[in-house]
Amino acid sequence: MQDNELKNEIANVLMGHPDKSFSVEEVADVLKYHGSAAFKLIVQELAILEREKVAKVTLDGKFQLSPDKRKLTGVFHANDKGFGFVAYDEVEPDAYISPDNTMKALNGDTVEIEIVRPASADQSKGPEGKVTAIVDRKYKSVVGAFSKSEDDNGFFGEVKLTDKKIAKYKFYINDVGLKPTPGEVVTAQIVEYPDAKHPDYMVGIAEKVIGSVDDPGIDILQIVYAHDIPAEFPEDVIEAADAIPDHVTEAEKVGREDITDQTLVTIDGESSKDLDDAVTVWKLDNGNYHLGVHIADVSHYVTPGSPLDKEAFRRGTSVYLTDRVIPMLPRRLSNGICSLNEGELRLCMSCDMEIDQAGNVIKHRIHPSLMRSKARMTYTAVNQILESHDEKTMDRYKDLVPMFEQMGDLHRILAKNRKTHGAIDFDDHEAEIIVDEKGHPIDIQLRVRGLAERMIESFMLAANETVAQHYYEAHVPFLYRIHETPDADRVKTFFETLTAFGINVKGDPEHVKPKMMQNILKQVAGKPEETMVSVMLLRSLKQAKYSDQSLGHFGLAAPYYTHFTSPIRRYPDTMVHRMIHYYDENGINKETKQKFGGVLDEIAVTTSEYERRAIDAERDTDAMKKAEYMNDHVGEEFDAVISSVLKFGMFVELPNTVEGLVHISRMDDDYYEYVEQFMALVGRNTRRTYKMGQPIRVKVINVDVEQSAVDFDIVDPQNTPTSDMLPKRRHNDNYRGGHNNNRNHNGNNHGNGGRNNNNNIKRGSFNKSRSNNNRKH
Repeated sequence: MQDNELKNEIANVLMGHPDKSFSVEEVADVLKYHGSAAFKLIVQELAILEREKVAKVTLDGKFQLSPDKRKLTGVFHANDKGFGFVAYDEVEPDAYISPDNTMKALNGDTVEIEIVRPASADQSKGPEGKVTAIVDRKYKSVVGAFSKSEDDNGFFGEVKLTDKKIAKYKFYINDVGLKPTPGEVVTAQIVEYPDAKHPDYMVGIAEKVIGSVDDPGIDILQIVYAHDIPAEFPEDVIEAADAIPDHVTEAEKVGREDITDQTLVTIDGESSKDLDDAVTVWKLDNGNYHLGVHIADVSHYVTPGSPLDKEAFRRGTSVYLTDRVIPMLPRRLSNGICSLNEGELRLCMSCDMEIDQAGNVIKHRIHPSLMRSKARMTYTAVNQILESHDEKTMDRYKDLVPMFEQMGDLHRILAKNRKTHGAIDFDDHEAEIIVDEKGHPIDIQLRVRGLAERMIESFMLAANETVAQHYYEAHVPFLYRIHETPDADRVKTFFETLTAFGINVKGDPEHVKPKMMQNILKQVAGKPEETMVSVMLLRSLKQAKYSDQSLGHFGLAAPYYTHFTSPIRRYPDTMVHRMIHYYDENGINKETKQKFGGVLDEIAVTTSEYERRAIDAERDTDAMKKAEYMNDHVGEEFDAVISSVLKFGMFVELPNTVEGLVHISRMDDDYYEYVEQFMALVGRNTRRTYKMGQPIRVKVINVDVEQSAVDFDIVDPQNTPTSDMLPKRRHNDNYRGGHNNNRNHNGNNHGNGGRNNNNNIKRGSFNKSRSNNNRKH
């Protein structure tokens, strides 16, 4: 037995009986481990648990769960069926909470739990707990359309909740405070949560009318308010922005390197108005390349403690929602003095790098500068030059074409270097939802990342890595972007699944390297199982986040990484610039190292939360608009690919990235069984088999726009491939054909029946290129 496994087993025994004390012999009896060798190991692991303050020694020499471990705190993840799971430890599996033990906690609430049944010894069954206290409520307010009816339980009226995570509850408005009229969309403060007396509804006070149900864009605005994203700038913030000159003053030029003679260009999407990076490349006499990445110096204007700084921190990031942007900074800054507009003098923070033929940065300089963009280039134009060799475009930018060609050469060198180190490159398909003037979606188009997009991505990565390494080696407090090595257990499960599919995996899950993951993707590239493997790999990874510790970026195979390149739209980048200025102006010594040491952890945690908030809002908006688009196509057929298979059905994805559910109750041509080993649904009679990555023809049968749910039927199931995944049964087995009674599977119609343990990682979540919304790593 492995010592770590034994330690977990002993901890489970103590947690399962928090009020009982155990002698070493009693622990051995519970675990059914006997013999002197096992006894000695148990003693050693109990000693470790005591040092880790998991166990304590009683007066009579026995071991008991430590008092501070009896109450475990974590986040409650609710299921529509009433049960839930609590994530209380980064290593331990989530605790299952039965419907009777939830204390009516809502999804996302921080709760205190007790373990009532430990995990099984073989870890095949996780622990079970009960909620003992609700520490913090995730939902403190709600948003929705107000209505009145005769079924209002004596309250003033009702707000219809559209947030999928709490939509099953009714929400009543009392007659205190604002009294909205039917059809108005309001925000409301929650004053009564579900409890034993009223388990199916909440009560609140209407606070603000944000519009009418008929207003264009009110659907997206509801999502903004539901995620508690600041939608309007306070008056003092607008005044502070208006007080900043719209041009660079003479005083601001002092102490900056003038690089206005360099050929700098911005390369962004056509619709971008906040241009925060400019680049230049030239070949050096020694055969190396000079790469200059010059970033808008937002920190010069957003000073510590100012109204602009406080509001930028409160927002954390700009949020991109289909046809609108909720900026981190007022547009006077983001589209004006901070935007590197063509021909305008601007303040910058520069990272100049010398890169050799192998893609290594051998020299660098980080310094404040004064620049002027020579051209406002678009990805389309640069791709026409480098990929299409369009004569008209090349003639228009003939003075810049040689530099773009050198940029392309340098990008290929940098990309090869990243690949050599093991950077994981997912084929990330992003969709652009096209809407009309009323916000109604009329098309969904895939964004194609060309050479120009990948080239800018390479240059931003190089700058981010260079800046991170520089300040790590300077031994100063700094802010990093990290993506930690995935948990061994999760990687082990991933590897075991691949083996079941006949995919050869080499490597130790306990010591996983990015190169191992890269090789797996390379092995399945272009094959039917590529999509399936990519999704499973992503589920095995952790989320990227901010930290005051340099822990490396697993997905990028980068030992040092930060966010330096997008200060207009990300607060951590602005903070990085602020620290660079401070260390440059005050030197690095014992006193200056104390300046940021006490605040970076809070900034890292908070901005990571706000980034998650923005991603969730963007994802909810996209899902809603995709459902709205598909609502115009009910009854139509589409080619699709199976994106995931579960006990209650399968999710399919169309080429335009729309995803929907084929519920098992609609698969009535056979009785389908879920084969967990292969993550497949197999018909008992026909052996028709559905698994991830499989092409399929589907028809849209129903759309629920409010819940962003699209339902599909399978077209021509008789064309489905068969398999021998199900074990053969005796001849007299009672095969059930015809009407499929699998509809009773324990799963909700648009969820997975439990907590999704993949941390909601989507393709590209740690490696986003700049697309239409101009994101940078």
